[in-house]
Amino acid sequence: MIDKFVPDLASALEGVTDGATIMMGGFGTVGQPTALVDHIADMGIKDLTIIAINAGAAFGGMTKLLQAGAIRKVVCSYPRSSNSTLFIDLYREGKIELDLTPQGTLAERIRAASAGIPAFFTPTAAGTQLGHGKETREINGRLCVLETALFADIALLEAWEADRWGNLTYKLAGRNFNPIMAGAAKLTIVQTQHKRELGEISPDDIMTPGIFVNRVVHVPYGDPTL
Repeated sequence: MIDKFVPDLASALEGVTDGATIMMGGFGTVGQPTALVDHIADMGIKDLTIIAINAGAAFGGMTKLLQAGAIRKVVCSYPRSSNSTLFIDLYREGKIELDLTPQGTLAERIRAASAGIPAFFTPTAAGTQLGHGKETREINGRLCVLETALFADIALLEAWEADRWGNLTYKLAGRNFNPIMAGAAKLTIVQTQHKRELGEISPDDIMTPGIFVNRVVHVPYGDPTL
């Protein structure tokens, strides 16, 4: 019998080690797997590369990893936060690396990895500092930059609901980055707000099929202590 649910956060994150490249789902703090990320910070893991839309807010999630000194490099679109200067301070001190990537390009680099596409050309960033040193080509009269797919060792996602096969749905903006990350990592770990029986989620509502998911832990909203 297939059952991808695990009893707690420690079981979900078993085998996560120093030096891993980790994708972290969510759009801002919406749909972010905060319980999983906070637990990684508590594990004392170091030298991580994190791929996410931003570099943390005022508390929890990536900010807790930054405070723990767990991150070596961040690949993101928004390193600044209106209520936290932690990442900027670390970057200015030379304690962390940054791969700044436009939001649409970031999403496409992740989607390309999920689809098995090694690289693609895009006009975004052509002729700017973000495109400096990258291969370029003129396509249909527009200068384009070659961007490579983004793969990860681990994807950490947050779902609205999941069944024991790992089929997932997301709520509102939680759908923005979580689904494309699911297929771009060797190991996909999900925290879900709601646990459903098989058949309770309509096939038309499944946004990530269970074939892309390895482990699921039930974390009801507001209860990151599991």
